Amino acid sequence: MHSDVIIVGGGIMGSATAYYLRKAGFTDRITVFEKDPSYKQSCTALSWGGIRRQFSTPENILLSAFGLNLIRNLQSEFGADAALSFREQGYLVMASAGSVDVLAENAALQNEMGANTVLLNPNDLTARFPHLDAKDIALASFGETGEGWFDPYQLLQLFRKGAIARGVQYIAAEVSGIEQHGKGFDVLAEGQQWQCTHLVNAAGTSAGIVADFLGVSLPVSAAKRYVYVVDCPTAPDSLRRGPLTFDINGFYFRPEGQNFLWGFTPTEAEEPAIKDWEMDYSYFEEKLWPLAAQRVSAFETVKLVGSWVGHYDYNWFDQNGIIGPHPDMPNFYFANGFSGHGIQQGPAVGNALAELICHGAYRTIDLDALSYARLQRNEPLFEKNIF
Repeated sequence: MHSDVIIVGGGIMGSATAYYLRKAGFTDRITVFEKDPSYKQSCTALSWGGIRRQFSTPENILLSAFGLNLIRNLQSEFGADAALSFREQGYLVMASAGSVDVLAENAALQNEMGANTVLLNPNDLTARFPHLDAKDIALASFGETGEGWFDPYQLLQLFRKGAIARGVQYIAAEVSGIEQHGKGFDVLAEGQQWQCTHLVNAAGTSAGIVADFLGVSLPVSAAKRYVYVVDCPTAPDSLRRGPLTFDINGFYFRPEGQNFLWGFTPTEAEEPAIKDWEMDYSYFEEKLWPLAAQRVSAFETVKLVGSWVGHYDYNWFDQNGIIGPHPDMPNFYFANGFSGHGIQQGPAVGNALAELICHGAYRTIDLDALSYARLQRNEPLFEKNIF
């Protein structure tokens, strides 16, 4: 069987690539293989749905700005009924004394590139967000506009349905082997062999396995994250209307309807070794609750009402996305390793890959700095704002 483009993975990266290929005028056959069509264990569907421009890398700022522009013009792109429940309540990033210079440097870059990031000293911080105890905070940055969160599953479905409406074929199957075939590839899935000219690796946490089929080393696999849903009956209005807040100790939280989501960035010692879907409640009791109550007094009285486990498609090399063609296989494309910010950057990445396939070059955002070649050179491009 033949398809001109085969995309391995039908999450936000794969579906956006398929959609933008059609939008760019690609008329040949496009096939998307997705092993979990329910998306119950998808990085996309289980994400927090955040979007921000508070990055330290220009490419990341531009990728998320593309996503923001899409959200602001959602109906013109997908129709009058399109909606994402975008909550534009901002991102608040707090820093201790040792991180002040980095935070200020990042904010200057963000504002230079069109973001709306304000720096808050401790007095400004508590005046704007009186629910916070800021005694150990030296400085904070706040995205006043263009930052917040949305329904990630709805965004995925808009791209997926839009691609299907334009003739893209989705197949519920897991790719189990890939070989080079002339100038293209042979792809094995559920006992069927397919041939394609262009192959896109958008396989999320399985991206390293997909690359390995072709003898390519790709340091991308699952990182396990815990999400706790809490009820806080004494939460003041400033907390319920507050931003997605990142503390200096790795704890982060945001409002979610009548409740709140809590999460944390694990230390190297805390990183779960087994990447399964089992919840660990000990972190909530022993780590997060004390940290939360220390920062927000209202969080002293909460009730755990839900939880879930999510996985990041984590790039263990430098935590940044890997985008574009393989230097030695120019028809094999990466859309991998976004390490927690893939949902907000998926639209721009899909558009970028469509430009490469249709035109042979980037036209909207130059993403050469995020290419696979940096791995070959052993030159990591570290993002200072990874949450």
